[in-house]
Amino acid sequence: MRLATRADATELAALRYEFRAGLLPAVEPREEFQRRCGAWMAERLADPLSGWRCWVAQAEATLAGHVWLCLIDKVPNPVAEPERHGYVTNLFVLPRFRGDGTGGRLLGEALTWCRERRVDAVILWPTPESRSLYARHGFSNETGLMELRGSGA
Repeated sequence: MRLATRADATELAALRYEFRAGLLPAVEPREEFQRRCGAWMAERLADPLSGWRCWVAQAEATLAGHVWLCLIDKVPNPVAEPERHGYVTNLFVLPRFRGDGTGGRLLGEALTWCRERRVDAVILWPTPESRSLYARHGFSNETGLMELRGSGA
């Protein structure tokens, strides 16, 4: 496991396409998406102040999987409460590397990073297949988190 760098952006964009286009039909051509996504990823990975971090697992000279995390600062608080949230997204392991704990180790790296920075809460939107992984790491959907979707807000 290691932190991703700007040099990983092209391969990470290809994995992102494989992950998301495997869940729903793609509405953007692969090459166009990978170019757009790769630029977005390279920009964030190059800027240590962006708030974004990505951890990767390597195997067979390729990226076997990754997880992204965005640190979100809360409004300063006068009480004894941490002032950061974390947003975990895009945890993906290539099918041929699944079943050996890679996903759990990637998530563990991100959660350790959060604990070291006193992150108050870590949120995510799981796929049905990933719910058990997150539950094994202590995530619950009974925290009172509310969500408004599709509001255009």
